[in-house]
Amino acid sequence: MTGTVPLALRPSPSRGAEAGFCEAQLRAAGAGAPCKARRPGHDLASPCRSRFPPARNRSKPIVGCLSAALLLCGCVVGPDYVRPAMQLPSSYKEDPDWKPAQPSDGMPASWWKGFGDEDLNALASQVAAANQDVRVAEANYRQATALARQAFAALFPIVSLDASATRSQGATGATAARSAGPATFESVTVGASWEIDLWGGLRRSLEAARANASASAADLAGTTLSLQGQLVSDYLALRVADEQRRLLEDAVVDYEKSLQLTESRYRAGVAARTDVAQAQAQLEVTRAQAIDVQISRAQLEHAIAALTGKNPEDFSINQRPYEVRVPPVPPMLPSALLERRPDVAAAERRAAAANAQIGVAQAAFFPTLTLDATGGYSAPSGKSLFSVPYRVWSLGPSLAEKLFDAGARSAAREQAVDAFDASAATYRKTVLAALQNVEDNLASLRILAQESVVQAGAVKAAQESLALTISQYKGGTVSYLNVITAQTTELSSRQNALSIDGRRAAAVVALIEALGGGWDVSQQPSSVQSTAASSQQASAQRAQ
Repeated sequence: MTGTVPLALRPSPSRGAEAGFCEAQLRAAGAGAPCKARRPGHDLASPCRSRFPPARNRSKPIVGCLSAALLLCGCVVGPDYVRPAMQLPSSYKEDPDWKPAQPSDGMPASWWKGFGDEDLNALASQVAAANQDVRVAEANYRQATALARQAFAALFPIVSLDASATRSQGATGATAARSAGPATFESVTVGASWEIDLWGGLRRSLEAARANASASAADLAGTTLSLQGQLVSDYLALRVADEQRRLLEDAVVDYEKSLQLTESRYRAGVAARTDVAQAQAQLEVTRAQAIDVQISRAQLEHAIAALTGKNPEDFSINQRPYEVRVPPVPPMLPSALLERRPDVAAAERRAAAANAQIGVAQAAFFPTLTLDATGGYSAPSGKSLFSVPYRVWSLGPSLAEKLFDAGARSAAREQAVDAFDASAATYRKTVLAALQNVEDNLASLRILAQESVVQAGAVKAAQESLALTISQYKGGTVSYLNVITAQTTELSSRQNALSIDGRRAAAVVALIEALGGGWDVSQQPSSVQSTAASSQQASAQRAQ
């Protein structure tokens, strides 16, 4: 290798020590003296300064770029987020008597306990832990927080390690005809690259990722609330079905007694055969209705099993007497929906994310500044690699700017603005739907409360009419058709009363859901909590 400079060590005016110059040569370049190093390829007669400027002059552009980068790091392009304007009513149309809730009137997180059923309490608490839809929402939330961590990591330098051994052969000397033998070079370098966020594009990306993570957290809360509400509704409907069956079974017992009465009167010759046939027909119809109720009960039981993450084969709910209870709902102003509804919070956070994306698109119009640094060792095979003469390094900024993209960046910015407009409209639509849900269920509760009072009077009158009709039939003053009519009316009135109670309970559940349950935006985890919680949840899911 005498008289030749290996490719990895050959001087280059643009790279300095990165090309593999020894420390002696660099010191000679700074002093303007001939290089005294006895290494192949060094020109010992001519000073190195003629080809390489002093190190202190080369560092000035780098320092200048760093200073400018630090001054510009506080710049963030794009509009700052403002929640989309939404005009809200001061009160609800269907219940104007609702006033602002007092601090003690807040809805508890376990709102279903207001129905006073221990079985219901145990089942509703299992939804958040075992339901598969909740697990899907949890996984989506963990994905969103992972994306937020990725966006946060983009603000920091990337450090890499590179180790290589290369064997090569190439033309050297005065003519390309003369070729040196193959040579092996080994190198170990550590590199760092840092994109300076001059215009805030990376910070806007982080802002969008965190907003999306918050929206995903609200989605998780909304999914859990919806499934808990569905379970409570199904459980109440199952208990109503149990009560319907009990009413029908009680009616079957009464109708059996009526059949015995008509048969006795028929044998005594004081009643016609048609009375017996009518009593028998009424009894069998009621028995069939009692059997039919079991279909809806079985389906509701299976639905509850699925909601709690259980196999329907291994799940059952015992039938027992049940009195439908309608708990009171704490009053709340319309403006509170913005803070208490998970779907409203999710829509608002997605609007914030879309607004941040405008800044990302705007930052693409400006140049990007990247700082690159590399340091390590590179030497021929057989030499002491980690020694000062074979040390290499490089440091410098790079500035990149697109000069022509045929309008791609302008189109991306317009797309981001349009996406924000769509997100803002979706947010307003979600708020309007929330107001509609509350108004619908307030109207249902108000009207059903009135209907319940009237229906209670109807039940009392039907029971009194039945008692009088049976007395008249025993006295022979009316036919058995009058008895059947009175019995049918009495049973129907009690069934309607039970149905109204069940509908009132379902309306309360729907109203609680419409008001956000026991959730509010203060329960959303912060970015730090989101990272830790998502990691713990991921570990727990993998362990299962």
